[in-house]
Amino acid sequence: MNNRATLALLAAIAVTTATAQQSLDYKGEQPTRTQHGMVVSVHHLASDAGVQILQQGGNAVDAAVATGFALAVTHPAAGNLGGGGFLLLRRHNGKSTFIDYREKAPLAATETMYQDAQGNILPGASVTGYKAIATPGSVAGLVYAEKKYGKLGLKKVMAPAIKLASEGFLLTSEEARELATPGLADFADSKRIFQRDGNLYKDGDLFQQPDLARTLQRIADNPKDFYHGKIAHQLVDEVKKGGGLLTLQDLAQYKVAERKPIVGKFHNYTVISSPPPSSGGIVLMTTLNILSSYDLSKLGDRSPQEIHLITEAYRRAFMDRTDYMGDPDYNHIPTTEMISQKYADAWRTTIDSNPATNAATPSAKLVRPAGFLPAAPTSAGSRHESNNTTHYSVVDKDGNAVSVTTTLNNSFGSDVTAGSLGFLLNDEMDDFASKMNTPNMFGLIQGPANAIAPGKRPLSAMTPTIVLEDNKLRYVLGSPGGPRIITTVANIFLSATEGGLNIQEAVDAPRFHHQYLPDKLYMELGFAPETVDALKAMGYDIAISKGHWSNGECIAIDPKTGELQGGQDHRSHYGKASGY
Repeated sequence: MNNRATLALLAAIAVTTATAQQSLDYKGEQPTRTQHGMVVSVHHLASDAGVQILQQGGNAVDAAVATGFALAVTHPAAGNLGGGGFLLLRRHNGKSTFIDYREKAPLAATETMYQDAQGNILPGASVTGYKAIATPGSVAGLVYAEKKYGKLGLKKVMAPAIKLASEGFLLTSEEARELATPGLADFADSKRIFQRDGNLYKDGDLFQQPDLARTLQRIADNPKDFYHGKIAHQLVDEVKKGGGLLTLQDLAQYKVAERKPIVGKFHNYTVISSPPPSSGGIVLMTTLNILSSYDLSKLGDRSPQEIHLITEAYRRAFMDRTDYMGDPDYNHIPTTEMISQKYADAWRTTIDSNPATNAATPSAKLVRPAGFLPAAPTSAGSRHESNNTTHYSVVDKDGNAVSVTTTLNNSFGSDVTAGSLGFLLNDEMDDFASKMNTPNMFGLIQGPANAIAPGKRPLSAMTPTIVLEDNKLRYVLGSPGGPRIITTVANIFLSATEGGLNIQEAVDAPRFHHQYLPDKLYMELGFAPETVDALKAMGYDIAISKGHWSNGECIAIDPKTGELQGGQDHRSHYGKASGY
């Protein structure tokens, strides 16, 4: 960097540090405050359904299951019966567990199924339509969680969702616009249910889903029916009509996996997060380990130098994600090594943290520290992260906490509705690597560990996270947003812990993201121009988003009073932090 550029950078940093706080409009936002129980989700009716269950004596798992089924009714873009997700539970006795109900590739899936004879990617094949559909896990996961960790039973916790589907609810203009998405019109049942056969819904219209209400009632009466009974037969028949791969054997063989969460330390915080097949916990913990020796609180929230250091940590953590991450049932993932502090310390030495330069590291020149990780996989493992995902957070009166992220992958998934069953199906097959070193819909380059294989779970970026401070419950965090989920959770966590923001401010503050490849720093609208200019002077190729991304739905717990503080993301306008 020449002297002129260096002087310009230092001037920009000085100006930005002094003015950034006045340049952004999230300052002063206040969280919702309650004392006993809280649910924060992207839809107000789903949040209220969860709180209703809490008030009826349910625990956090009961409320989470109720909210999940309610979101399948009220938020069809991402809430679902036909997708999958992760549920992270931390009980008041200190025990934590991670329930993995991620979708699985059908048994007929092959590594090259989305390529033509010449090896070229078939456009849209893994994103839209019947062949994009993986075996759904949401019903199995919610039923499993309720049976093992809930108190009230499935019928009681599903009652609010069944009522919402049967009686309907009034749409806002924002929801009506979402239902008008063009892809739904390409599939008859989707067009019929969500677009009234072309007579599109408008602001204030009543949205009823009698087909879905009947399906929900059948699940409540006999949850095994979804994977082993008449619902399974109906679902397979519908998918076969369109040439999809899903079979009765796929459904019958589907199993929920209960896994040990990723656990790490950041200062006096204990971070409990998502293990593989989520990449979220490892990438988050690697990022925090790299940042642990910097005093970010002195740099100023979203100052150029702070953004630089966090971005460089993201870059390195995502490089490891690209090379090593996949389904742990099919691959050896060196989790312990990847989240070790010594490895992070070695990564940190490769970051330019000199305030006079703060030069960005080009991804093409990044070299992983030697001697810590085994060689990256070079072939697909064998048995020898969405644009429209949704997250919700729950805390009950006893201090049990649940963090859930669930997805159809793309907005409205594959756009395919399962006929008279009334629910949309995922396009989760796009989360696999359709071809090595070829980006998916999120621009992610993925390695052999995430190649398509029969019965395999695709790699995810979903990052439900629970944080303790001095061993007491402090935050319940999560977000949708494809690979930006991980950096959104990190943005929110660091803004709350290091930046001095309350949970509502932290959720609403503009976000930034780097995923190693492509080598771009993505930034939301809302950053001060001086900040952007300073980062460009450091060498960052910056892409300013035309809109916003992700949707954090988070809870903070006041360490002194125990008050619950809800941060419902104001990027959407029909969510709610609900409590009592």
